[in-house]
Amino acid sequence: MSLVTPLDGELRSLAAKKVTPPSLIARKESGHRITALTAYDYGTARLIDEAGIDCILVGDSLGMVVLGYEDTLSVTIEDMLHHARAVRRGVRRALLVVDMPFGSYHVSTEDTLRNGIRLLKEAGAEAVKVEGGMDQVENVRALTAAQIPVFGHIGLTPQSVLRTGGYRVQGRSHAAALALREDALALQEAGAVAVVLEGIPREVAASITARLRIPTIGIGAGPDCDGQILVFQDLADLSFRPSPKFVRVFSPARTLLRAGLEEFRVAVENGTFPADSESYHMPSGVPVDVLTSL
Repeated sequence: MSLVTPLDGELRSLAAKKVTPPSLIARKESGHRITALTAYDYGTARLIDEAGIDCILVGDSLGMVVLGYEDTLSVTIEDMLHHARAVRRGVRRALLVVDMPFGSYHVSTEDTLRNGIRLLKEAGAEAVKVEGGMDQVENVRALTAAQIPVFGHIGLTPQSVLRTGGYRVQGRSHAAALALREDALALQEAGAVAVVLEGIPREVAASITARLRIPTIGIGAGPDCDGQILVFQDLADLSFRPSPKFVRVFSPARTLLRAGLEEFRVAVENGTFPADSESYHMPSGVPVDVLTSL
């Protein structure tokens, strides 16, 4: 007797379909949790995509976890294009979202549209993400009118680190919580297809999630959001920086990789790598002394 239930088959079918902005909204309506991770290169993107993750974000966090910057502010649109192209080659099913970096949507609506269009046309993005609430409504509306799906991002917004004075939890006062809710509603009405909630109290995130028609994707916002996202390097313990409270290491890749690297070093130093079985040989019948004439 088969142990596969109709629900199991439905979930597998859902997981196999290409993820789109409308399908994310459908997931919220049906109660299916949304999964999202960052990626910055082909190999990582392929692993994440094959694992069935719904959304892959090429985040400007690459500035810190890939390029070694202290924050995200130095990341350029050219950096984002370069890494997004690599990720695009590894993605088949997931929705590919690309961050608009600091400065790429802060000068004018025309500049915002130009950079958003570049991310779609030159890098294969299927949505872009902008940080900010009420202050970004016009940009979200313009991008949406240009047929560019937009993810909003409110709460702890890393591109605002200089103004906020660091990476601090947001929305802890009554007034601040209400402001976040109004930001989320304004982004929704401007056309955003989802909103990332970062670094806010669980209770505030739950309230916002209940009010919105579009999905919320949480990071440091508690379990009541419609989905969750983590930075891949945090999940794999490869960030080389103190982890925030909300990070859980799901794969101890740093420990595994370091052990493998040390094993490689020892094998080379001991002369056990490469072994004869890992070496090429002259074809049989060719005299070895032929090498003396080389």
